[in-house]
Amino acid sequence: MLAKRIIPCLDIKDGQTVKGVNFVNIQNVGDPVELGALYAEQGADELVFLDITATHEGRKTFVDLVKRIAREINIPFTVGGGISELEDADKLLAAGADKISINSSAVRNPSLIDDLAKNFGNQFVVVAIDARKTPDHWAVTVNGGRIETDKELFSWAKEAESRGAGEILFTSMNHDGTKNGFANEELAQLSESLSIPIIASGGAGNMEHFVDVFTKGKADAGLAASIFHFREIAIPDLKAYLRQQGIVVR
Repeated sequence: MLAKRIIPCLDIKDGQTVKGVNFVNIQNVGDPVELGALYAEQGADELVFLDITATHEGRKTFVDLVKRIAREINIPFTVGGGISELEDADKLLAAGADKISINSSAVRNPSLIDDLAKNFGNQFVVVAIDARKTPDHWAVTVNGGRIETDKELFSWAKEAESRGAGEILFTSMNHDGTKNGFANEELAQLSESLSIPIIASGGAGNMEHFVDVFTKGKADAGLAASIFHFREIAIPDLKAYLRQQGIVVR
């Protein structure tokens, strides 16, 4: 059994780490360089940096901030936000990113996944999917959850994999920031239908939720933000708890 990964997420707005509930009511939670260094020191398996307003504001990710964080950490570093062409990915790779995460740009231009995978390798490409449950399906959204599209979660994830995505980062907008647990049923369905790793995001509130996401949700990695930012759960404590529950972690 592959070790499950614990991944803190830095949602970035105006150069600061922020957190909201269901993608709104956003508040500032601290300096991303300091937080990134802290999480690496605590034993996080990876770090994700998402510039959450880059696409909506029509600009590129803060490359200088990515550089500053990359200098302070020694764990895999995934960066997303405002990436719409190969040149953007190239700059982030040069700035210290190990992987890039694409979301809105991939929905609008699916061939970007093919281009990135072909140029940098599948392992470099994380396709992030923000989806909201509607009465009849899970609708994929773009622009930080602001715009609903005609794409559906499971078929879009399958297409992303076929185009060369190395991982899927699924955020349930219904669960995001609620601390009521992950979307385990949907995560299990994704895990069973795809052969690439699934990163679960949205809903972490306690340690039991991570046990559930790795057992019921069959996720390969659990991503969380507020519980780490607000010091509600320390990463070493979480890993110790998971080991006690028989879950393999690094």
